Amino acid sequence: MVYLYYNDVVVYKEADMTTLISLRLPSNLLKPLDKLSANSERPRTYLIKKALENYLEEYEDYQIALTRLLDKDDKIISPAELRKKLGV
Repeated sequence: MVYLYYNDVVVYKEADMTTLISLRLPSNLLKPLDKLSANSERPRTYLIKKALENYLEEYEDYQIALTRLLDKDDKIISPAELRKKLGV
C-alpha cells in the first residue's frame, strides 16, 4: 500500500490489491444476502467482505482468549480482585 503525506496528513492512499475468488453459497445464505444488499444499497461483495473481516477479527480474539484460558500459568482472578486492581 502506498501513502502520500503532506504536513503529516495522508492526502492519497493507493487502493489495496484485490484478488478475485469464486464462492458458492447455499440459497439459505444467498437469499438473505440479496435482501440485505437491496435494502442497504450495497453490493454483495461489500457485505461479504465486511462479514469476513468481522469474523476474522472475532476469531482472532477467540483464539487469544482460548490460549489464555488454557494457560495453566495464567492466574485467574475474581471480579472483585479485578475491580480492586483497576481501582474501581
